[in-house]
Amino acid sequence: MRQLVTLLVLTLLAGVAQARDAARDVDALMAAYQGNVPGASLLVIKDGQPLVRRGYGLANMETREAATPATNYRLASVSKQFTAAAILLLAERGKLSLDDHARHWLPELPASHEDITIRQLLSHGGGLIDYEDLMPADQTAQISDADVLHMLAAEPRSYFPPGTSYRYSNGGYVLLGLIVERASGQSLPDFLARNIFQPLGMSHTLLYVHGGPAVTHRAYGYSDDNGHWMQTDQSPTSATRGDGGIYSSIDDLAKWDAALYDHRLLSDNSRQLAFSAQNTVTGEPDVDSYGYGWRIHGDVLWHSGESMGFRNVIIRWPKQHLTVILLSNRNDPEPYRTALAIGQRFLTP
Repeated sequence: MRQLVTLLVLTLLAGVAQARDAARDVDALMAAYQGNVPGASLLVIKDGQPLVRRGYGLANMETREAATPATNYRLASVSKQFTAAAILLLAERGKLSLDDHARHWLPELPASHEDITIRQLLSHGGGLIDYEDLMPADQTAQISDADVLHMLAAEPRSYFPPGTSYRYSNGGYVLLGLIVERASGQSLPDFLARNIFQPLGMSHTLLYVHGGPAVTHRAYGYSDDNGHWMQTDQSPTSATRGDGGIYSSIDDLAKWDAALYDHRLLSDNSRQLAFSAQNTVTGEPDVDSYGYGWRIHGDVLWHSGESMGFRNVIIRWPKQHLTVILLSNRNDPEPYRTALAIGQRFLTP
């Protein structure tokens, strides 16, 4: 018995030492974000416990405000998993079906898009023309979700018949956000707040709209211009919502990550759908398939988010109860490889 206790203690101490050594490695991997430069916030969660929870660099270079675990970043396409969750919640409540045609909710779309379903929009199988390619070349004013719908309503072409291939589609997720509004009778910001953020205690997370509630502890985006960091916080596509408009922090995203392990928000069936291969992806590194708001690579679930001045990623190893979240307010470097290298230091054989 004494030998067993001794073995357990030694094993525990070895695990603590390994985690401590891994945590030291993290700062070296995050060197690019340190100092008087646009920064990042980093969270490593293992078995529900934060092993690393740190801010690096600056959230606001003009005021020299440091990045912290409470800093809120524009999530960009990391937002898509929340839009997908909103659709799944409405399906659970019988407000819509995943097999509904998009035109049932958005009759403005042309008849040529009659066969596109909600399920196909969730998995990027709708074949919609990229709305970014439909914008005027001299567009400077920000476009809205209504503008995106108007552009797609006037575009009968598609890349492929719906359900026959994969092409990542921001426009598809804009349409999903509009479907949430029409099926629920609530604005998308209100629906997300009342049905996801508030129930999970994500008290500082919001879908930002101009003129709405301000983002607290806000990070501003920057881009490197010949060695000088220039604020590039907004672009003409920064006002669309369902495809990338959420602001959040690593602290709030820890609560989101916890909810993805049980049915406190989504049913077992809904989470299974979101995390299962719904559309095959070819020609993209570290992506085998796409679920609903998640990229899938073997046992790994992940998603990146990129908009002008922001680069983010969340990587989950659900079988090991390990998650790495790296949010940054800069255009470079791309954070996926850094987050992956950090996570690999905490994986158990």
